[in-house]
Amino acid sequence: MALWKRLSFISAVAVLCLSLAACGVGISSPIPSIDGQSLPRKGEGPDGENIKLRIMWWGAQTRHKVTMKALEAYAKEHPNVTFEADYSGMDGYLDRLTTQAAAKNAPDIIQIDPGWVADWAYRNQLADLTGAVDLTNIDDKLTNLGHLNDKLYAVPLGSVAHGMIYDKAAMEKSAIPLPINGWTWEDFFKLARESTPKLGAGQYFTKDYAGDVFAYSAYQYARGKGALITDAGQFNIDNQVFLEWAYQWQDLRASGAVPPADVNAADKEFDPSADLMIKGTILIRLSYSSSYGAWDSIKPGAYALVTMPRAEEAGGWLKPSLFFGISAASKHVEEAKAFIDWFVNSEDAGKILGTSRGVPVNSAVADAIDSTFSEADQTGMVLYNATLRDGQQWTPGASGWTNWIDKDWSMVRDELSFGKKSPEQAFDALQNAAKEYEG
Repeated sequence: MALWKRLSFISAVAVLCLSLAACGVGISSPIPSIDGQSLPRKGEGPDGENIKLRIMWWGAQTRHKVTMKALEAYAKEHPNVTFEADYSGMDGYLDRLTTQAAAKNAPDIIQIDPGWVADWAYRNQLADLTGAVDLTNIDDKLTNLGHLNDKLYAVPLGSVAHGMIYDKAAMEKSAIPLPINGWTWEDFFKLARESTPKLGAGQYFTKDYAGDVFAYSAYQYARGKGALITDAGQFNIDNQVFLEWAYQWQDLRASGAVPPADVNAADKEFDPSADLMIKGTILIRLSYSSSYGAWDSIKPGAYALVTMPRAEEAGGWLKPSLFFGISAASKHVEEAKAFIDWFVNSEDAGKILGTSRGVPVNSAVADAIDSTFSEADQTGMVLYNATLRDGQQWTPGASGWTNWIDKDWSMVRDELSFGKKSPEQAFDALQNAAKEYEG
């Protein structure tokens, strides 16, 4: 697969990836198989010991299904191992996991966002995986973020492209021009303004992304101003670019191109009862290449992907999608290591998982399963390859900024949307909050 030979520019570190957020019903019990039957019961392993591994992840229903199938396959190969699965949407995931880790009760195997790895490793919450997982066929620009002080604490699971997904069927019905790969932010804002008069009551062009850290990051990248946090741990939001961005959204708010603040705040990605695009309330939103299958499973044929708008430079990026780490408090570290090694390096696992967490991180596995990609997988690959040509090298900067991304930006997002802060006040709030995290 040629694309793996062209990954040399991908950043050694990656941004906090909350736009992989998805919905699902969290459970915390021994997992059933997909058809509702129980997984193989615990058997006698070579050492006679029965092992139950707790594993926790977030994602859309399609990811849940294939992950469950992968666990079932591993349990069949290792009859002394069973799993207790805890899976959910992104909302509340980090808070719940943090609480469990503080109580030294985190699951053995935990799905981690790229932006969390350094903080969790520094706080001694992740077990050392050095030498436990074969990294031979994994690009070191994908694995670098999992290393700290020459030790491996987390293993990447895939690579994804950041872009947008839009309701093609709804746009065509309303005679709205469809976005195309390579479009610009000027095109985006123009289309938002021109589409609004064509929409029905209670329908809007897009979410209010004025205070969204991922959307703004893409815009600042496109304007050639780099990451929001430098590698040295310094605040790096460009004042002029931020105000330019925020006032564009203020105009869209006034024109009715985005939902009212309360509607906007109620959005929950992939939740059939709360996702604004699934409900037909908006036409376009942020997405990742790996998420297309989830969208298509909800409304087959209705949606399409497009690259992140650009300006002077590209606005989209490629990044390691997610990582697996092992809780430092786990009593089954060696068994968990063996499972992670199988998860990323086994062709059998790759065939089951597909692109549910992005392009498989193991290049040999990716080559082997390329011909098995579904139509949805192939659609995601179009966005991936389009972004690959000149995608940004995005880094979250120094460690220790998780709360600035998760908490401070969320507060500013709501304050802008509800009109409680002007763009200037929002910028000042982010700058002042950054002082707490700067080294």
